[in-house]
Amino acid sequence: MKIASFNINGIKARFEALSAWLDEFKPDVALLQEIKSVDEGFPREHFEDMGYRVETHGQKGFNGVAILSRLPLEDVTRGLPGDASDEQARWIEATVIGARAVRICGLYLPNGNPAPGPKYDYKLAWMARMEAHARSLLAQEMPLVLAGDYNVIPQDADAARPEVWREDALALPQSRAAFRRLLNLGFTDAIRARMPQPGLYSFWDYQAGAWEKNNGIRIDHLLLSPQAADLLIDCGIDKAVRAGEKPSDHVPVWIELDA
Repeated sequence: MKIASFNINGIKARFEALSAWLDEFKPDVALLQEIKSVDEGFPREHFEDMGYRVETHGQKGFNGVAILSRLPLEDVTRGLPGDASDEQARWIEATVIGARAVRICGLYLPNGNPAPGPKYDYKLAWMARMEAHARSLLAQEMPLVLAGDYNVIPQDADAARPEVWREDALALPQSRAAFRRLLNLGFTDAIRARMPQPGLYSFWDYQAGAWEKNNGIRIDHLLLSPQAADLLIDCGIDKAVRAGEKPSDHVPVWIELDA
C-alpha cells in the first residue's frame, strides 16, 4: 500500500501537475493539502475517472484537505476534534481497506506566523488538540499514519540554512517541542527513520532561487504508529516533481506499507 502526502498549493493551479504525478507514480492513497477549494469546486469526476475515490474537506480560497484512494475507504471523518468553533479545513481521516486496515489522517497544520501572536497561539493549540486525538487513535491499536504538511522543521538538519528560520514559527522551540511530544507518543518519522542523510527537503520557496540553490526545508512528514512502522517497506520524496511545469512549492512524500 503506497500512501503519499502532497501539499498541492491550489487544485486549480496544480490540476495538471497533480494529474501527471498521479499518472506516473500511482499512489494507492494520496493525502492532499491546500486544495483551496470548496467541496463542490473540486474536480472530482476527473480523478474518479483516473480510478480514485475522492473525499474532500474544503474551504473557499484557503486551506482544504482531501483523500484520493484507489482502495476502499470506511469511516471518513472531517475536522480535528477538540474545538467545535474551529472552522478551518485542516484535517480529514479515514480507514483504508487493503490486506490490512490502516487508519490515515491527512493534515495541514497551521503556519503560525507572525510569532508571537494569535496565529502562533492557534498553531500551538491546534498541535495540542492533535496530540490528544492521536492518543485516542493509538488506543485503537491499529496501523495509523498521520501525514501532511506539518509546518514544522523538526531539527536544524531539516533546513539548508537553519539560521534564517530561528525566529520563524516553523522552527521556534515551542513548535519543535510540540512535534517531539507527538513523536514521543510512539510515532516514527518514516523519512528520517529510513533516510537519515542530510539535505532532504520537501519545500522550496518560489522566491530568491530557492529551488535552484537547493535552499529547502523538510516540513512534510509521515508519522507512523508502532503497528504501521512494523509494516514499513520503503519511503521517499518525489523531489523531481518540483522541476515540472507550474509546480507546487512542496513535493510529495510517501511510504509503502506491507498492507
